[in-house]
Amino acid sequence: MSATTAEPLVRRGGVRALWAGNPGAVVQRGLIAARSSSWAVVVSGFFEPVFYLASMGIGLGALIGHVEAAPGVDVPYAAFIAPALLAVSAMNGAIYDSTWNVFFKLNYGKLYEGMLSTSLGPLDVALGEILYALLRGLAYATGFMIIMQILGLNLAPTAVLALPAVLLIAFGFASLGMAVTSYMKTFQQMDWISFVMLPMFLFSATLFPISVYPIWVQNVIMALPLWHGVELIRGLTTGILSTGMLWHVLYYVVMIAVGLVFTTKRLRALFLD
Repeated sequence: MSATTAEPLVRRGGVRALWAGNPGAVVQRGLIAARSSSWAVVVSGFFEPVFYLASMGIGLGALIGHVEAAPGVDVPYAAFIAPALLAVSAMNGAIYDSTWNVFFKLNYGKLYEGMLSTSLGPLDVALGEILYALLRGLAYATGFMIIMQILGLNLAPTAVLALPAVLLIAFGFASLGMAVTSYMKTFQQMDWISFVMLPMFLFSATLFPISVYPIWVQNVIMALPLWHGVELIRGLTTGILSTGMLWHVLYYVVMIAVGLVFTTKRLRALFLD
């Protein structure tokens, strides 16, 4: 008689040490867990930019009228800030799931230790968590796009491309957010995320054209990831297209790559090495 024994998982060296090709298992686990979560928290993330649009785009917009979205191109104020708020909506949805949720799973729920004791690799876990965050960002963005369409704020047929752009933005923020969160140890440290997000929201040419700021402030703003997302979506929804939009796409591609590399290395260092 011969006994059959399971081969031990190989974790050192090679692609299989990082990747088992099954991030869908992590996404599925997140969807199942979401059934018992508070939907009030989820819904609140969607309504925040909607309230900004109603109060500032419609209310303040009646006083402002039109603003210059590009040299020689004026658009209604509501149509100017709506795509910016769409980018903010995608950022908020992705950041929430890739930071606070990941922080709890990493430091208190100890879920990643259990995941990495299976055949899953750290890249599976990172991609799975980021894809789950993308679902939330996409849900926020789709609902907001419908509101924009009803209000007549999508000024060009290219607005349909804003949804793929939103996914790119959410992917970038989710991957980088998870990478940063993997280094956080206390709830007090997590407050730094809100400290960074709030001024980025206020100053990334979301509510005002970037031209109102001094040149040195403009240079700082153009280094921020949200500004690239705002400019990308604003160009698509207003029909103001340029080859410079490719730089915005490239910015997020690099952001995604950096986030995935750091998150994968960090998870491996924490639980496998």
